[in-house]
Parts: sequence; structure tokens; C-alpha cells
Amino acid sequence: MVLIRTAGAADAAAIAAIYGPYVETTRISFEEVAPDAAEMARRMASPLHPWLVIEQDGAIVGYASSSPYHRRRAYRWTVETSIYLAPEGQGRGLGQELLTALLDLLTRQDYVTAIGAIALPNAASIGLHERLGFTPAGTYRGVGFKFGEWTDVSLWQKDLAPRTATPQEPLSFGDLSASLRA
Repeated sequence: MVLIRTAGAADAAAIAAIYGPYVETTRISFEEVAPDAAEMARRMASPLHPWLVIEQDGAIVGYASSSPYHRRRAYRWTVETSIYLAPEGQGRGLGQELLTALLDLLTRQDYVTAIGAIALPNAASIGLHERLGFTPAGTYRGVGFKFGEWTDVSLWQKDLAPRTATPQEPLSFGDLSASLRA
């Protein structure tokens, strides 16, 4: 059975375990030191930026998160999304289910735009974002240096709502996340 739910502090160790190998062995993440469970719990604490986990038979096999796109207030209707799967969660459509659930929740929170930043090359992530309606928004050339190589980052954008002259302020996800798909 697959379950998608809001992540909490009790999930931080499992999330750190999934994310750690991406930090330690790939250029997919530009972090150089894998965060521990306490740091992951701190990152999850925002009432405006949900983190979701996907469980397969009771074990967490992936997570998707959102964060502010930029700190300046005028960007508050735009979020950056991330998704990471454990090896046992890859290649079975779980990433699409998980990111779809996150995008649905962000839409209900009144966000207008979601941005995915993808370190290149990463055909799997590009394919996932394309399937979910993200479109290319540009590429930063050689902006990250890790493992002795400069890496490009491709930005992918998905509109979640129309742009209006008086956008609603983004809502807390707490009350909205009860209706996540299982």
C-alpha cells in the first residue's frame, strides 16, 4: 500500500537518510555536507511550505518539499519544489504521485507558481517535471562547483493559478493537508 502524507519531525531521520546519499555522492544537490535529522526537522518547520512523504508498506521511500523561491516579499506567491526518492522508490511512478500531491496542496494554498531547479544532467527529473506540466524557464551556466566540476542548473516553471491584480496571501498548509491522496 502507498500512502502520501504530511511529513513531521518524527520523519526527519528517514528524510535525512534518503537525502544524504544525494549530497555525498552526486551533483544533484549542491550541499556538500549531508544534513542530519535535527537540521531536516528545522527545515520542515514552516507553516507555509509543506513537506510530504510517500510510504510503501509503512516505510518512507521518498519525500517532496517546498521552500521560498526567494526571500524578498514580492516572491511570496512562488515556491521552489524538490523531490528525492530512495533507490527502492525509483522507477515505479511514485515520484509523479508524490510531486502531484505536493503541487495540488500548493495550489490549494494559493501559490501561483512552482519552480523546479534541476542540476544537469538529470534526464529522470526533467522527464518527471515535463510530465507534470513544468516548462523550461532558463538555464544558469556553471553556477555550482562540486566534485571538481562546474554544473549547470535548469529552471522549470509550472503555473498553479492565474496571475491577478489582487492575489490571495498563501495559506498555511496545516488545515489543507488532511485531504492528501492515499
